[in-house]
Amino acid sequence: MKQVVQNYKSGELALLDVPAPGCKPGGVLVRSAYSLISTGTELMKVSEAGMSMVGKARSRPDQVAKVVQSVAANGVPATYRKVMGKLDSYTPLGYSLCGVVEQVGAGIDDVAVGDLVACAGNEHALHAELNWVPKNLYARVPDGLAPRHAAFGTVGSIALQGVRQGESRLGDAALVIGLGLIGQLVVQLLAASGVRVVGVDPDPVRCELAERLGAAACGDPASAAVEAAVAELTGGHGVDQVYLAAGGGSNQPVELAARLCRDRGRVVDIGKCRLDLPWNAYYEKELDVRFSRSYGPGRYDPEYELEGRDYPIGYVRWTERRNLACFLDLLARGSVDVEPLVSHVADLADAVETYQRLKDGDLKAVAVLFRYPEHESEAQAPAVALPEVKGRGGGASGTARAAKSPVRLAFVGAGNYASSMLLPHLAQRDGVTLSTVVTTTALSAANAQRKFGFAEATTDLDAVLGDKSIDAVFVVTRHSSHAELTRKALLAGKTVFVEKPLALTEDELAGVLAAVEESGNDRLQVGFNRRFAPLLLEARKRFGARTGPASLRYLVNAGRLEHGSWYLRQGAEGSRFAGEGGHFIDTASWLLDADPVSVYAVGTSGNEGSGDIQAVLRYPDGSTAAISYVTTGPAGFPKETLDLVADGHALRLDDFVRAAVYDGRRRRWVSSLLPKARDKGQNAELAAFVKAVRTGGPMPVPLESLVATTAATLAVQTGLAGGAPVTLAGAR
Repeated sequence: MKQVVQNYKSGELALLDVPAPGCKPGGVLVRSAYSLISTGTELMKVSEAGMSMVGKARSRPDQVAKVVQSVAANGVPATYRKVMGKLDSYTPLGYSLCGVVEQVGAGIDDVAVGDLVACAGNEHALHAELNWVPKNLYARVPDGLAPRHAAFGTVGSIALQGVRQGESRLGDAALVIGLGLIGQLVVQLLAASGVRVVGVDPDPVRCELAERLGAAACGDPASAAVEAAVAELTGGHGVDQVYLAAGGGSNQPVELAARLCRDRGRVVDIGKCRLDLPWNAYYEKELDVRFSRSYGPGRYDPEYELEGRDYPIGYVRWTERRNLACFLDLLARGSVDVEPLVSHVADLADAVETYQRLKDGDLKAVAVLFRYPEHESEAQAPAVALPEVKGRGGGASGTARAAKSPVRLAFVGAGNYASSMLLPHLAQRDGVTLSTVVTTTALSAANAQRKFGFAEATTDLDAVLGDKSIDAVFVVTRHSSHAELTRKALLAGKTVFVEKPLALTEDELAGVLAAVEESGNDRLQVGFNRRFAPLLLEARKRFGARTGPASLRYLVNAGRLEHGSWYLRQGAEGSRFAGEGGHFIDTASWLLDADPVSVYAVGTSGNEGSGDIQAVLRYPDGSTAAISYVTTGPAGFPKETLDLVADGHALRLDDFVRAAVYDGRRRRWVSSLLPKARDKGQNAELAAFVKAVRTGGPMPVPLESLVATTAATLAVQTGLAGGAPVTLAGAR
């Protein structure tokens, strides 16, 4: 299918051929009829992409701060790969469209194949021929409403939410600053509510359009006519609300708002303009400044947007989805008219040219629509629903065999970790062919294919598991899918590399082991890379064999999560420790050369496994490992520090850049690396895995150890809930 994309590093715009998305549960697959270009938001993104690297940094200081933190935690090379990987990738454009439901996912019963829907979201309502849209980000289009008008649903919801934040009442007077697409819609919504509106914009054409659509008067912000119109409408008191729908770096809009707003009036920011509030002016009038967050309640909440958990209407009357449905109803009843806003309609094939004309100023427009070619409904469109691959049994699929050279690899998932820490090593490795990348979103597969040279990109997992030429499958997806994908790949006879965690629950772990037993295929590796780190390997060698029990302390300064991180979705993705803790338990068990027999865990009050955790593991010979997993430490402190003490010897590791071994009163060995050379073992781990696949030799880490580490990680969660030590049954 075709999709409009942009490379943020180079600024290149392209119309790409990408794999069609599958229809996942909880949403619908929609074939686009019309999608709307946001001439404000999207053109700002397009303009930023054309800036120099310095210009990009200046425009996004929040992202620069994240880069600095990443350098401190992960080193320069890893951070550079991550940042360049993000910049030098195609990103999607678009967030408002109308189309026809082509396939309905499991759990959806409010629409059917063939229904016309309006869709929202900058990850789901893209300028693409097909989009998968979750339940709370689409609404059925009322009968009789034209698809090209319904494509305005998302921007209409943004305007509607802004008006709601202003709490306008019948008979109020309002000032709308900025008469672009959002501003024009705000004018109409206010006029339909019985509010008298004055518009402000330096473009006389836009002012004339707003007056035709219901504004009492409009004018240039620098003209006296605007102040005169406000004075006449309000008896000199000033407007009740000001709606900031302007963009740019000028502070004029907020200064004008203070001047023309009445005492104790409201100023609502809908756009993205400079907000250097003149303190005296806002203080003296005690103005109420409010922000309007996009389409409404539910925005940026993954449980609402991705998992379909609606807010009770008695507590949240107007959510994203209800705003979308309301705006469509206003369009259908003629209360709002978007046809006069349509400046240009272009075929999707002309998308790149259209954006360029808008950017260069050749095309002056309030709203531009992309028109898509008509297709007959394809009820059998490819689905991402995971295939039920039958195990062959009898051990045939598990027989260790040497793979043909080169080793052919497939990736399921191609997110940040795969793109920055795994694929760069594999793409340059002799004897390896990157055969197929499969993702649930079409563009991520296309990006991985372009950057790393995969022979194929697809959203069809079934085809990958059924391809006998593929020797090994990498599972690098969200945590909640690891166990099921691993189970299916094992049953399909593939050697499997799955990023941690292997499982989030005991039942998931049991399912993986049942697949091993059913198929006889135990060719499995979990991405516990730290035991392969060269500095730690050398330190362990220098430490030497021990005769008595050891004490190990591992401090992990994990840091706080950003708001919206998918790690916070514990109900769907498990706790943060469940996802990361296996790394540290595996490292401890490898250093102590045993698997833990019991776990005792406590957490800070009320953290429920998401904050600071202290876990003490006991081993068969009496050794102990204390793992402190903290989220409240300073960003500048090393992320991982480890001490191992036994038989009068000590080993210290400082964040994989410095290691030392002590003997008696002296330091026997020390080695240091520059922070930019920090190596946590991914390259060596991948080399060992590829060798095992190629030769048919033993897997780098025994299956028993992988299972023991996973069970211990899960036991930490059990211990936190129960407050008592957890014995690991069957531990050796």
